[in-house]
Amino acid sequence: MDYGDSDTLRAGPRDTDLLLPHGARGVKVVVVGGFGVGKTTMVGAVSEIPPLTTEERMTQAGVGIDHNPGASGKTTTTVAMDFGRISINEELILYLFGTPGQERFWFLWNGIFEGALGAVVLVDTRRVEVCFEIITRLEDRRVPFVVAVNTFPEAPQYPLSELRTALALSESVPLVACDARDRASCRDALLSLMVYLCSLAAQETV
Repeated sequence: MDYGDSDTLRAGPRDTDLLLPHGARGVKVVVVGGFGVGKTTMVGAVSEIPPLTTEERMTQAGVGIDHNPGASGKTTTTVAMDFGRISINEELILYLFGTPGQERFWFLWNGIFEGALGAVVLVDTRRVEVCFEIITRLEDRRVPFVVAVNTFPEAPQYPLSELRTALALSESVPLVACDARDRASCRDALLSLMVYLCSLAAQETV
């Protein structure tokens, strides 16, 4: 019997399909922020695999329930999570989980944050106040985080020092600029989180 190409008899998934390559360590990171700040865009931009998204079209059912100031032109929303993967090197793989931004979906955070080492908080300078409660929740959960200011073209630009004061951020919490559409920029924001986590771990061993 001719089975054709021997690759069709391969047992198990291809190496390129494995979520965690042999010998690598997987780390869970959450991308969090208010509605429309660019979480889905960031995960999609930086992921080395086709991202999993749960974007659904917004309907009239949300009128009077959802409060989305500054994002009235957005027609879709994440209703569960986004998922992507990026290899930092051969030994470290980041699994990225994007959270839903609308408050009525925040109950899903309990599961999404389970086992997460840290988070990236995306901020839109047109709606800085949206992230106040989010940062408070992360602090209450004792989840280490960095803040990445998404540089929307039409958004006002402020010195990072002013934004740190407005957000009441500790000097120890990294605050960086980020373009959620740009892979390199998103990678740098994630690397800032990795460096921050390493510094926290070093402090605990002293």
